[in-house]
Amino acid sequence: MKLRVYNTLTKHKDDFVPIVDGNIRMYVCGVTPYNHPHIGNARPPVVWDVIRRYLEHRGMNVFYVSNFTDVDDKIINTALAEKVDWKTVADRYIAAYYVVMDKLNVRRADNYPRVSEHMPEIIGMVETLVAKGFAYVVDGDVYFAVEKFAGYGKLSGRNLEDMQAGARVDIDERKNHPMDFALWKTAKPGEPYWESPWGKGRPGWHIECSAMSIKYLGDTFDFHGGGSDLIFPHHENEIAQTEAFTGKPFVNYWLHNGFITIDQEKMSKSLGNFSLVSDILQHYSGEVLRLFIANTHYRSPLDFSDERLIEAKKNLEKIVNARESLLSLAKIAVTTDADSAAIERIALLRAEFYEAMDDDFNTALAFSVMYALIKEINICMQQHSLGIAIPVNHLDVMTQLFEDITVIFGILEQKKETSGSNDVLVEKLLDLVIALRQEARVKKDWAASDAIRDRLAEIGVVLEDGKDGVKWKLQ
Repeated sequence: MKLRVYNTLTKHKDDFVPIVDGNIRMYVCGVTPYNHPHIGNARPPVVWDVIRRYLEHRGMNVFYVSNFTDVDDKIINTALAEKVDWKTVADRYIAAYYVVMDKLNVRRADNYPRVSEHMPEIIGMVETLVAKGFAYVVDGDVYFAVEKFAGYGKLSGRNLEDMQAGARVDIDERKNHPMDFALWKTAKPGEPYWESPWGKGRPGWHIECSAMSIKYLGDTFDFHGGGSDLIFPHHENEIAQTEAFTGKPFVNYWLHNGFITIDQEKMSKSLGNFSLVSDILQHYSGEVLRLFIANTHYRSPLDFSDERLIEAKKNLEKIVNARESLLSLAKIAVTTDADSAAIERIALLRAEFYEAMDDDFNTALAFSVMYALIKEINICMQQHSLGIAIPVNHLDVMTQLFEDITVIFGILEQKKETSGSNDVLVEKLLDLVIALRQEARVKKDWAASDAIRDRLAEIGVVLEDGKDGVKWKLQ
């Protein structure tokens, strides 16, 4: 099946054809670093990390850019309130963003451009738009003239008449049209500024992404992503100013993830339902939160709740247990012919996974393959308990599919960081601690026994007492 994606520009699913065969260039709007990342900030990076991993798995080279909007009113206001430099605020929360993304197993983008580091490109682009008649200067401010761009509204499906009638923008008599937007703004007292042909100022919001994406990805590239709230005005304005600047199509495929809601309401600081990722990670692991996000189709709304996180935690535990079962089976598998029907079942599961991911990255359907695969693994464990031999080639195809899915979804990676020689040391230390606990139990020193169990639980190690002895697993 050919990869098809829902293109916000065309309003339907399109066959994906890269500009350069085997190579993909994509840009995703990043965060404004004025506070710690909230759960809404986490969804696009996780979504696009899964998409990127899948495309790479299918043999494509992906060049991925995601920006930091480090020049913004919110940053300036935070800096003024704290009586620090604006860059101090931006640097602090960019660092906080990286910490959170690492815990969510989000691989770093190939480039994280900052607005503040691309003023020559931004000013040069504004100069060209003025020279070509797409922008005009008023008292040191520069505005894009939306009426000059024939395709304005093609992404959002709006027209200028309707936009003007329902305009929710400040009335500025200096504008030629109410929907004209700022490319360059005169700096106010106390604000950071850069020298420009129009005086001291700073860029408008939209021009930044256009200038940075063109620099790193070229005049036309494959994917542009971001939240649904960016379709208008941000992405609409990006298209207008960029295509006016280059005279070429800007982006071939526009993908937008759905909102995160809390109790069915769109997440909003004004509603008081603002959840910082760092707070959530006090109660749930990064992999639980990642699975919670990735297990829903990216275009669907995602309702945030403890119940959904608890469900994700239970599902992750099933996956961890399945991996332990695969490791156990690897120790006893034998070289013999596998049941062809069993091999075919795994092949069908792999085909189902690809079919789901090729259908607009339907992760919800794709991940159902994992649960079907876990059933296959559990059947093998039952067969082993009955003395039935497990063929190596059957185990191999199950293990490969399991690993492919977990890598694409970016889960079970945190434990892998301690793999290798450290695993042996960890196992020996835990065996020693378990032996000490068993001695305490023999002596009926229940307080010591319980203390050891509880302290291990605090660091994420769960002990399970069973008829075959004590087993441990990571929580």
